[in-house]
Amino acid sequence: MSNTLLRTVLSTTAAITVAGLSTLALAYRETHKFEVKQVTVPLLEPGTFEDPEEESFHILHISDLHMLDRQKHKQKWVAALSDLDFDLVINTGDNLGEDKGVPGVLRALDPLLNRPGVFVFGSNDYFAPRPVNPFIYLLGKKRTPSKVELPWRGMRAAFVERGWHDATHQHVDFSIEPRHDSLYVRHHKFNVAIAGVDDPHHELDDFRRIAGGPNPDADIAIGLSHSPEPHVLDQFAAEGYQLVLSGHTHGGQLCLPGSRAIVTNCGLDRSRVQGLSRWSERMWLHVTNGLGNSKYVPFRIFCRPSATLIHIVERGQDVEIYENI
Repeated sequence: MSNTLLRTVLSTTAAITVAGLSTLALAYRETHKFEVKQVTVPLLEPGTFEDPEEESFHILHISDLHMLDRQKHKQKWVAALSDLDFDLVINTGDNLGEDKGVPGVLRALDPLLNRPGVFVFGSNDYFAPRPVNPFIYLLGKKRTPSKVELPWRGMRAAFVERGWHDATHQHVDFSIEPRHDSLYVRHHKFNVAIAGVDDPHHELDDFRRIAGGPNPDADIAIGLSHSPEPHVLDQFAAEGYQLVLSGHTHGGQLCLPGSRAIVTNCGLDRSRVQGLSRWSERMWLHVTNGLGNSKYVPFRIFCRPSATLIHIVERGQDVEIYENI
């Protein structure tokens, strides 16, 4: 090989290496650029509120923390979500990223646990992640969880002790009192009916245990499923639920420009991998980008981690979506 050709090969290789490392560095930094999104969903019967132009019911949807104990910045950011104006926290699972993650989860959620809350778990609450080639993710192949059990029972006990409801394979019905100490005034006591399933991505769901439909006296009926698998969504829709909340997809995590997902890591189609979409004539689906990622795939591309503030309003009002607030 001539010296000129050798220099050309070496220069090209170096350029490709630098470009690759730069891309990985940017993708790693994206995992720390947290966002809060907002959506407005018209679900309620007209006349629910005294003044529908001023009143709504606010849900903070969080998911997929995949918390490591050392992630202090994420813990502080999540804790600061308590400064937002909301009535209810819904957590759709995959809180843990390692066996030492519970203290970090509780530090992050501590102020949120003072608010009414409901949760279901995902498989990464139960079992630790395992090393994986990041590019295997792009093939959309289902990955078997490890057999290393995580300390989810203690985390669940802490959630329940602070007042959050576990909706896994059970109905949760409760009322939330009017709020006058917030940026908005809600005069109406709000009746909520929620039911959830265990993680269907690994066949842990058993919808028969919550069959029968939601409480007909509730103002709103919400279904929870960590992974938005179509067969579960169809079951919730058939039972009369108005909204299903899920996580799991990380919004696609490694996306094309415009946050266009390459894969969903579940049975959901790519157009619904993040944000709000119609699932049926009477049911909406919201899938959050989530706030973390596996420690073995510490990258995000065109898909920043996020939580969502969901404004539930009366039917007849417009659907609104704000990418960041």
